[in-house]
Amino acid sequence: MKIDRIIVGGLESNCYVLRSKKIGIVIDPGDEAQKIIDAVHGLEIKLILATHRHFDHITALQRVKQVVKADAAIHPLDWVDGFDVKLTDGQVIEFGDEALRVIHTPGHTPGGCCFLVRDCLFSGDTLFPNGPGNTMFPGGDERAILHSIREKLMVLPDDTLVYPGHGSKTTIGKERALY
Repeated sequence: MKIDRIIVGGLESNCYVLRSKKIGIVIDPGDEAQKIIDAVHGLEIKLILATHRHFDHITALQRVKQVVKADAAIHPLDWVDGFDVKLTDGQVIEFGDEALRVIHTPGHTPGGCCFLVRDCLFSGDTLFPNGPGNTMFPGGDERAILHSIREKLMVLPDDTLVYPGHGSKTTIGKERALY
């Protein structure tokens, strides 16, 4: 699997393109649709995934959907217009030779999700280097995000790579001491 990180928008959100056998998944098309469209050129996009509903993770959704002709998926507790598929905790999405598992991690938003492929966790705004995501927005819940991180993410192996919604990657092992 190949992972491309595209930094988009004024809040420097990370959009990720996962590739396996010319089939791709787009995670968090936050802004700058053309940058994302250019990055997926030549790929068949199986699905566009959103870790949560905040604008800095979905602003480019409609344009990217229109061009790549793929459905968009989000957890039902974060549902907003423009999505086609409801994600469920534990759901597996296959693309190319890979399988992506949905992990519902409420806290930053009620429907926040992380996505696990092999030893790579795409954590959206749930887990960052040196701490959890912000819970001060409507729907945020500090207890819930800490529970999600401790019970669903800190059970992963130390060498699991964490690709957050903003900033640089880290590992579960580096973050474990905080929880």
